[in-house]
Amino acid sequence: MRLLCAVFKTMMVVVVLVRFGQAAASAEPYKVINTAKVGGEGGFDYVVADSEGRRLYIPRSGGEKSRVMVFDLDSLKSVGEIANTNAVHGVAIDPESHHGFTSSKPVVMFDTKTLETIKTIDSQGNPDGILFDPFTEQVFVFSHRTPNATVIKAMDGSVVNSFDLGGAPEQAVSDGQGHIYVDLEDKDNVAVVDANTLKVTAHYDLGGKGGGPSGLALDKKNRVLFVCCQNPQTAVILNADDGKIISTLPIGNGVDGTEFNPNTMEAFSAVFR
Repeated sequence: MRLLCAVFKTMMVVVVLVRFGQAAASAEPYKVINTAKVGGEGGFDYVVADSEGRRLYIPRSGGEKSRVMVFDLDSLKSVGEIANTNAVHGVAIDPESHHGFTSSKPVVMFDTKTLETIKTIDSQGNPDGILFDPFTEQVFVFSHRTPNATVIKAMDGSVVNSFDLGGAPEQAVSDGQGHIYVDLEDKDNVAVVDANTLKVTAHYDLGGKGGGPSGLALDKKNRVLFVCCQNPQTAVILNADDGKIISTLPIGNGVDGTEFNPNTMEAFSAVFR
């Protein structure tokens, strides 16, 4: 997610939060346990925490040095960089194969333990968002230009296929059961993709309740999608199985990423300023 990217173009402050207490409505459910200042060239987009590998990936693009900065997730100490990642926006990690992939042109496939490049993979369009789907063990690289999605096998980095979504994708989520959901920023809907056939099976329209969706999260257990929009500043909450609108909620200005925490049953709308 592009968290605070307009402010921190050359320096980013990484903040680790931990929730304490069980009640979601408690007065102070989170506290800061660690911070680290990250300098250097370039803005950043999707910041990715690998909870299993205990690493934090921060893509940096712009300037003369496009790369992914990598930190220990617990200590926030630098553990290295993945270099030569042209116009990188995000990272996807397969915890089983220990392979990582960057949404850059070309896509860089790397070893998550050594951070060494395994291979580069040609990707059509203009890579932006990226998602690892554990159900198919494939990586989906998304582009605002057609083809909107390029699919790569996480095990060996081979390209499976590319296809159009019918609009410009922003964020995507997998339900782990064969469905990929992608919000289409220019069409004000969510595309539903069959992960096996790589076919779009439905478009969930937001019904004028929200426009310019740029954040998407999923409560897998209860089958609820949280679609966060920039105009108006609204979270449109959908049934993941049929696309019916459940509710809407106001959010802050400039949303550019959304996450759901199943442990606390909370959805987060991240904004940039």
